[in-house]
Amino acid sequence: MESLQSRFIKMMMRRNLRTLDELNIRVWDENTSVPVWREYCEAGAAKAPMPKGLEVVPVKIPGLPAHLSAEWLQPAAPREDAVIFYTHGGGYISGSCSDHRALVAKLALSTGLKLLLFEYRLAPEHPYPAALEDTLTAYRWMLTQIQPSTKILIAGESAGGGLCLAALLALKDLASQGEALRLPAAGVAISPLTDLAMTGKPNGIKGSIEPENMNAWCSKYYVGSGDPTHPYISPLYGSMQGLPPLFITVGTDEGLLDDGLRFAEKAKAAGVEVRLIVGEGQTHCYPLMPDFIPESKYAMREIRAFVQKHTAS
Repeated sequence: MESLQSRFIKMMMRRNLRTLDELNIRVWDENTSVPVWREYCEAGAAKAPMPKGLEVVPVKIPGLPAHLSAEWLQPAAPREDAVIFYTHGGGYISGSCSDHRALVAKLALSTGLKLLLFEYRLAPEHPYPAALEDTLTAYRWMLTQIQPSTKILIAGESAGGGLCLAALLALKDLASQGEALRLPAAGVAISPLTDLAMTGKPNGIKGSIEPENMNAWCSKYYVGSGDPTHPYISPLYGSMQGLPPLFITVGTDEGLLDDGLRFAEKAKAAGVEVRLIVGEGQTHCYPLMPDFIPESKYAMREIRAFVQKHTAS
């Protein structure tokens, strides 16, 4: 049964739909302003307090465009034997270090691991393969900054959850082609966008707190002239054999429920170790919400246990 705290948060989020209406970004179509959406996300993130006990260390990643930021989120006395490589969400059209810092700080603090957060080029200005190319550039750079024995957890939420899975497929392929790449020990995908061909079952939830049609338009912008079923665009269509252990979580009250369920099912069928958690009554990316929500606290506790299991020395 959904907790009272979760219901309260959803009630507050539904009130916020009025703001989306005022900005004309609640129902998406060809006239929806991507810049206005980005400004809305940045403004909302500016209100989120940064948790204590975390140092932000800016870095410059060679090979990424000069305007893109990157930083280590470093807990006090972090573990030295593992790191998190994080791909932020935002539908491939928004997202930055500033609007994700407080959100993903929870993951760094919960696991006690340094977390690399970086920006990638966004659609529609930069459709596929820009985001994946920047992700691989950042990953190769990170390998030069850590010890050979350091284990890597790759993680992401929403579109970033799909991007981290696509990156896993690409890294696996590059390694099989002879590139000297160290692969992640495990992956965590929170509410991942895995099918940009949009073939999944509509959730049909009532009173959704997510902008209408947004996933479809974000997919259109990111795919561009590409094939939406290409595995590096939609990891659901990739060969999952040989992927590392995966933790996937989705909520029953979100538009990407079927994306997560289908990817988890296909990965299991390919012999991948998969830990799947479905949050009853939960919304998009609920594990990253405040800990006073029992479902969020439980999901993060399970993520922490998964990370510890697969990054232990």
